[in-house]
Amino acid sequence: MSERARFVVVANRLPVDRVVADDGTVDWRTSPGGLVTALEPVMRRMGGAWVGWHGAPDETVAPFQHDGYSIVPVPLSAEEYEEYYEGFSNATLWPLFHDTVAFPEFHREWWDAYLTVNRRFAVATAEAAGDGATVWVQDYQLLLVPQMLRELRPDLKIGFFLHIPFPPIELFQQLPWRGQIIEGLLGADLVGFQVPGGAQNFLRLVRTRTRHRVERDGVRIAGSHTCVARAYPISIDSQGFADLAETPEVIAESEALLEELGHPKTIFLGVDRLDYTKGLRQRIRAMGELFEEGKLDPADTVFLQVATPSRERVEEYKKLRDDIDLLVGRINSHVGGVGRPAISYLHAGFPRTTMAAMYRIANVMVVTPLRDGMNLVAKEYVACHPSTNGALVLSEFAGAAKELKQAYIVNPYDLNGMKDVLMQAATDAPRNRQRRMRALKKQVFGHTIEQWADNFLGDLEGR
Repeated sequence: MSERARFVVVANRLPVDRVVADDGTVDWRTSPGGLVTALEPVMRRMGGAWVGWHGAPDETVAPFQHDGYSIVPVPLSAEEYEEYYEGFSNATLWPLFHDTVAFPEFHREWWDAYLTVNRRFAVATAEAAGDGATVWVQDYQLLLVPQMLRELRPDLKIGFFLHIPFPPIELFQQLPWRGQIIEGLLGADLVGFQVPGGAQNFLRLVRTRTRHRVERDGVRIAGSHTCVARAYPISIDSQGFADLAETPEVIAESEALLEELGHPKTIFLGVDRLDYTKGLRQRIRAMGELFEEGKLDPADTVFLQVATPSRERVEEYKKLRDDIDLLVGRINSHVGGVGRPAISYLHAGFPRTTMAAMYRIANVMVVTPLRDGMNLVAKEYVACHPSTNGALVLSEFAGAAKELKQAYIVNPYDLNGMKDVLMQAATDAPRNRQRRMRALKKQVFGHTIEQWADNFLGDLEGR
């Protein structure tokens, strides 16, 4: 790179996707993710760089410029992808940090790969960052980077944000490498969590498992710095989603969707990655029982469930996919009407315009994860739904429940309770639904992704 950056984002993936044209030329386009949307303007303003993997194993890509900032690709071998990413990140840390909804696996070779890749990210970041630069490390794949980076570049301001839950000490201490992970995070000046409980869990862990001195929300690292742990609930580009939902393209697509579904009186909608933390088994069973018991009529009610493919090489995910396929098929064979199933199950990914069209037509949005750091789908629905007549059913174990208090809150482990809440959301008096939705919209539009980034970076600069 011609010059070092004053602001560096470090994440497992880069903010660009490779596009190969018909004539074989290669270009890169901006990924559609919310994090990219939030941080791109900051990087352009500050002269930024983004360090991350470009998505293809066993390939080295040179740094390049994109939309006014630097892209710094970090290479991964196929074996490292399997052991660092699919292994330690997603079969060890992911289930452990999600309250062991699935059993985490502990393998020493996975840990070795995680260590190696985190060090490679830290070295690439140290080379990309200018003197006294601000570095913002993202998420559970890179928990060791803050400390490694501080050892390489003590002049840097280092922030870290965890997008998933941080578990209680009783679960975290199962991890054989718990000490290294704690010290890795303590390398940051500021560690951000989705909810206050995550920050409290972390500070309690430091207090009981290390000799560092904890003072309120800060940890004093002798001879070095103070690491502060706080909650910064992430949000969305609220107005951007609302504007998208009002475009002629999305309105036309929503009307076509209604036609395709047969213009039902009530549409329940679920939108999730196909992941065992999302509570899909429980949700589909609850909806199936409501149809089977006659409380919902498949002649005028549809449950539309989108399950985006995810981590399809991991065994736990293959099993979940098969389980859901069987469950949906059984329910539809019992209660589906001629020509239209009670449950319309789509195991596929869709563009943002299609998702906005679905949010527009959904009478009841069903967001019932067993555990979730935040869950932005809940906020996207509130932003996109054009009226105050919609209803949001939300798990108490999603971080979003701490903010979206006027949702219809449910315990996803309690199937009878979930059935009651689903029916309440569908049949509640219009004035109750409208009162709740107005409060939800006020919350979502009053706390945006830009404010989230500004709040975190403002506090980091003040360290």
